[in-house]
Amino acid sequence: MAYQTFHAEYMQMPIVTRAYTTACVLTTLAVQLDVITPFQLYFNPELIFQRYQIWRLVTNFLFFGTIGFNFFFNMIFTYRYCRMLEEGSFRGRTADFVLMFIFGGALMTVLALFVNLVFLGQAFTIMLVYIWSRRNPYVRMNFFGLLTFKAPFLPWVLFGFSLMLGNSVMVDLIGIAVGHVYFFLEDIFPEQPGGFRILKTPGFLKALFDGHQDDPNYQPLPEDRPGGFNWGEGQEVGPERADDQ
Repeated sequence: MAYQTFHAEYMQMPIVTRAYTTACVLTTLAVQLDVITPFQLYFNPELIFQRYQIWRLVTNFLFFGTIGFNFFFNMIFTYRYCRMLEEGSFRGRTADFVLMFIFGGALMTVLALFVNLVFLGQAFTIMLVYIWSRRNPYVRMNFFGLLTFKAPFLPWVLFGFSLMLGNSVMVDLIGIAVGHVYFFLEDIFPEQPGGFRILKTPGFLKALFDGHQDDPNYQPLPEDRPGGFNWGEGQEVGPERADDQ
């Protein structure tokens, strides 16, 4: 019974969220079981471009460290905000969501060439949080019962939390910066006088991901608890996206 419940819930997850979170969990388990090592996964430009270990361009986004508090914290945030984006503002636009993944990952990879970062999964999570928070500016959040604030402050609260834990703040800053670049190009610039959409989803992605009808039995994740658990309870009191930024 428990397995059937888990399987049903798992299959209810939208495709991109399911694929990404599953890849992250399986990669971490493989490291935990000594099937592979982090040295085979981390971002290394020399190994990528000189020894053609191209998989590192992807695997450095999939490993969040050994199983522990940091891993579960990141996985919960990755799952919640990735799913809410895919079921919210990207509902019915899976190809556009995949393009956001590609754009964010590519820009982070370029930035990683200039900073000493070998794993970018946490930065990618912050990017997801940032984009969701800017598209839901009126949602009120509660962080561990200590702070109450509106959604756009959430990335900066997480930044401060990382600072207190002694983690590298560069990871959070890269995630925030890339998230803002995407938000500006996709949500702000097209609405300006003379603006237009710069990020256009290729036809092959639309044919691959959007060439199907929605399942009428599909149940999206409710957005009235955007952060999940006690650090992100909130209630939406305004439109999902700001009319003007």
